[in-house]
Amino acid sequence: MHKLEQIADRIRKNFDARTATRDQALAKARQLTRACSLAIRAAHRDEADVMNAHLQEARQLADTLRGSLAAYPDLFHTGYTQDALKEFVEANVTCALIRNEPLQTPEELVVEPSTYLNGLAEVVGELRRRSLDILRHGYSPEVERLLGIMDDIYSVMVTMDYPDAITNGLRRQTDLARGIIEKTRGDITFSLKGEHLEQAIGKLIVQLNGDRPGSQEHK
Repeated sequence: MHKLEQIADRIRKNFDARTATRDQALAKARQLTRACSLAIRAAHRDEADVMNAHLQEARQLADTLRGSLAAYPDLFHTGYTQDALKEFVEANVTCALIRNEPLQTPEELVVEPSTYLNGLAEVVGELRRRSLDILRHGYSPEVERLLGIMDDIYSVMVTMDYPDAITNGLRRQTDLARGIIEKTRGDITFSLKGEHLEQAIGKLIVQLNGDRPGSQEHK
């Protein structure tokens, strides 16, 4: 029985260490999620310096999170850790695409393939948000570029026909992305038709003014 107590002591020490590591990881994951959110917000506001500062902070937090869990792979692959790293992917890719910069790879971001794809899926919603912000000021070719990127992302996601245990629920994200893209396509079409209608009305007004009696004399 003395041996049993020694075994129990070792187990308690292991659990104490794991619990402390888990608590620290949770705190880092929350900080990482916040930094990523602030980076995306700055990108939408075209605040490049603020965006880059938050992305740098997020990179440091992601590195720290990975390092702290190197000895605990089960904790590394838990939901809260991978969710935070998914936010890290979303922030980096969203900021890059909004600024028309190269797309980062999973290796560059140091994330699992499934985490990368789920983060990529979240980018579709941010690109819709960017498109709507642009459309509030009228139609712009920039929204066509963003829609094209959204289509490209969906085209890749829909080919990942693997079990959810492998992709970590990517199929649901793919379905959501499809709906977001179709809504955005409809918004862009509506805005473009409105732009054309406005131009046609403007031309008609000019033509009618030119056809009024005395308009040539006035000229």
